[in-house]
Amino acid sequence: MSTTSPDLSVELTGQNKDIAVVRLTRPAKRNALSDGLILAIRDAFQSFADSVRVAVIDGEGEHFCAGLDLSELKERDAGQGVHHSRMWHGALDAVQFGPVPVIAALHGAVVGGGLELASAAHIRVADDTTFFALPEGTRGIFVGGGGSVRIPKLIGAARMTDMMLTGRVYNAADGERLGLAQYLVPGGTALDKALELATRIATNAPLTNYALTHVLPRIAEQPADHGFMSEALMAAIAQSAPEAKARVRDFLAGKAGTKVKKA
Repeated sequence: MSTTSPDLSVELTGQNKDIAVVRLTRPAKRNALSDGLILAIRDAFQSFADSVRVAVIDGEGEHFCAGLDLSELKERDAGQGVHHSRMWHGALDAVQFGPVPVIAALHGAVVGGGLELASAAHIRVADDTTFFALPEGTRGIFVGGGGSVRIPKLIGAARMTDMMLTGRVYNAADGERLGLAQYLVPGGTALDKALELATRIATNAPLTNYALTHVLPRIAEQPADHGFMSEALMAAIAQSAPEAKARVRDFLAGKAGTKVKKA
């Protein structure tokens, strides 16, 4: 696979070419997000090959992503500002609600728009060089890429408010403890861990993966009685799939391992 942007690469890997590694390739700019790069991310996540079952987002160089490319920041009237923000929303929605689960391999700066991008992934792996920050508050601007919705779901509104009011920076260990990442690994190994997880996830039934990335977040937003009904409907749909039936038959026949894999 290829993209039309020099700032983004897409590589298929895995035994069956079932893992797409989407890499930001602006290391000289600490992978800062230009409008062109945001649109390239959107296009990549909307055009995966049929073989792809999991995607990994990575950043080339010393940093995952240092946020918005401030060299592109320009004056906009209110209407233009709304449309610009909505363009980001559409791109990051393509990450969160695209066809496959997404793992972010984090290292170095995960700042501003970089944290917004990471928060659109379903799993975040941080190595011990990672640091998290939201400097928009101290720069007189506000998050515009969906961070005000996604990040409080990870760490709570009070902590996000503190980060933006004070410029507070969290290191990798504190970020993992608070929920900005689910895994903490030694420096230089985030991508390896992300690929290990992706290889495992790629063996799941695609419909179950889809339910976990599309339905579960919506159930979490619903009143309990609505959530229970959504759960019942999704459970019925998932278990009725031919692949699910075959997996259950194999399990009952002793053809599938029962050992739980360690994280």
